[in-house]
Amino acid sequence: MPAQPLTPERVLRATEEVLRRYGPAKATVVDVARALGVSHGSVYQHFGTKAALRDAVTRRWLTRAHADLLPIAEEDGPAPDRLGRWLDALFAAKRGKADSDPQLFATYRVLAAEHSAAVADHVAELVGQITRVLTDGLRRGEFVLPAGTPDPAPAARAVWDATTRFHDPAYAEEWSREGADAAYAAVRALVLRSLTP
Repeated sequence: MPAQPLTPERVLRATEEVLRRYGPAKATVVDVARALGVSHGSVYQHFGTKAALRDAVTRRWLTRAHADLLPIAEEDGPAPDRLGRWLDALFAAKRGKADSDPQLFATYRVLAAEHSAAVADHVAELVGQITRVLTDGLRRGEFVLPAGTPDPAPAARAVWDATTRFHDPAYAEEWSREGADAAYAAVRALVLRSLTP
């Protein structure tokens, strides 16, 4: 049976496994190449540097972790319901990743800190999704903007910032503590109430 061609996707999958096994401090491109049965030069043909590889792995993980959010933002239903479900899905996705694979989640916390551009791009995308929901709600009269907020983009960023405790990995240890669900529900209700006419 012929060997599978080396693709960026195969390299990224192998990199995730190497990161899980060795952690971000010890994982090397040579380890990734060894896991794939190729030379490290072959890995560099797809990702020119170790930093580029780690950035791509970070972006891939962030995209997969939040794949359920865009369909909610793009729905045509009532905006308050969509925003609530979007926030629920974001918190559930973050908590699920932290609980199901804590070692890899910790690794991605380190990688995300290293690749702030990847995180900044991803946050901008998610805030854009919130903006879309707010814009729909404003158009339908389901939402009003707080006084002094001229358009939905700053309000969307305020929603993101207000809920940081439930999606920023820095708070991951709190997500499984007693009272976390009640704290989340209170913040969620406050956010939605502040936007309701």
